[in-house]
Amino acid sequence: MEKINWNYPTSMWVGENRIKDLSIACKNLNIKKPLLVTDKGLAQSTIVKDALSNLKSNNLSTEIFYDVIGNPTGKNVSDGVKHYKEKNCDGVIAFGGGSGLDVGKAIAFMTGQTLSLWDFEDVGDNWTKADPNNIAPIIAVPTTAGTGSETGRASVILNEELGVKKIIFHPKFLPSIVILDPVLTKDLPKKMTAATGMDALAHNLEAFCAPGYHPMADGIALEGMKLISKWLPEAYKNGSNLEARMNMLTAASMGSTAFQKGLGAIHSLSHPVNALNNLHHGLSNAIFMPYVLTFNRDVIESKVVKISEYLELKDKSFDGFLKWILDLREEFEIPHKLSSVINEKDLQIDRLSEMALDDPSTSGNPKKLKIEDMKMMYQHSMSGNLF
Repeated sequence: MEKINWNYPTSMWVGENRIKDLSIACKNLNIKKPLLVTDKGLAQSTIVKDALSNLKSNNLSTEIFYDVIGNPTGKNVSDGVKHYKEKNCDGVIAFGGGSGLDVGKAIAFMTGQTLSLWDFEDVGDNWTKADPNNIAPIIAVPTTAGTGSETGRASVILNEELGVKKIIFHPKFLPSIVILDPVLTKDLPKKMTAATGMDALAHNLEAFCAPGYHPMADGIALEGMKLISKWLPEAYKNGSNLEARMNMLTAASMGSTAFQKGLGAIHSLSHPVNALNNLHHGLSNAIFMPYVLTFNRDVIESKVVKISEYLELKDKSFDGFLKWILDLREEFEIPHKLSSVINEKDLQIDRLSEMALDDPSTSGNPKKLKIEDMKMMYQHSMSGNLF
C-alpha cells in the first residue's frame, strides 16, 4: 500500500466578532510588534482601522504594510520584508483577500531566509532549502471567502521578470492562528462575493476530481461544495446575512485544505491570464470551469454524479451538474466567454498554453494534458463552445 502523508489545518478561531480576539492571538504567539499586511483599499477601511485600534488598546504597537496589488508580485514581498525588518517587527498579521494573505505569509517566511523567494518554488524538494528557525509567526484574517489561503502552505506570487505566477511552498507558510469572522466580509460587493465564492467552489471541485487516494480531502471537498451550493446564492443576494457569510468563509478554508490532494486545469488556465492580463483569479476560474469539466468528462463523470447526489440536485447526472454551474454563473452575472473580459488581440494563446502546461496545477488534472489541449480549452472559452 502506498504511503501518503496528510495534514490538517491550523488553529481556527471562528465566529461573529472574533476579530476582537486579535490581540489575544498575538499574545498567544508571543508577538509584541506585529506587521499587519493588507492591500491599499483595505488599509483605509473601517475593519482595518478598528483592528489597529484594538491592538493599540491592548498595548501592541502595530506597523502596517499595504503595498500589495491584486495579483501580488515578488517586489510586494521584498518591500514588505524590508519594512518588517526596518520596523523591528516580530510577527505578521495577514489581513485581507488572497493577495493580502499570500503576501503576508510570504513576508513572514522570507524574514528568515537568505536565498531568493524564487528558490522556494513548489518544485521537487525546494522547500528543504529554507531555514525554518527564523520564520515569523503568522496570524491570518481573511476578509473574502475564496482563496482559502489562510489554511494553505503556499503563496501564489507573480515573478515580474518572467511574467509568470509561481507557487512558493513551505510547511511553515501555514498560519499558526486563523480568525474567521463573518462580520469582516458582510460589506463585500456582490461581484466580489460571486467571484471569490466561485474560486472556493473551484478549489473543492478540482480537489475532489483530482486522481489519487485521499478520502479525508474528498470528504472535506464534498461538504465544502454542499455549503457553497446552499450559502453562496444567499451571500450574493443578502450580503448582511452573517450565517451565509460564515458558511462561505468555512467553505473557502475547506477548499484550501482539500486541494492538498491536487488541483487541475481550471487553475492551470487561470494563472497565466491572471499574470499576463491581470484578470481576477476567482473570475477566471468561474469562466474556465465548464470548459474544463467537459474536457475531463470521460474520466470524472462518476465523481461528478456523486457530487450531484450529495448536493441533492434535481438532475443527478454530469449534465445536471454542468447546468447547475452554468445557472450559477448566470445568476451571478459571470460571463460565459473569456472574450467578454479579454479582447482576442490581447490573448496570446500560444504563450498562455505553454505557461498553463508548465503550471504546477496541471499535474493534478484528471486527464493528462498536452499543449494542444490547453490551446483547445482557451479557444473554446473564447468562442463559448463547450463541446
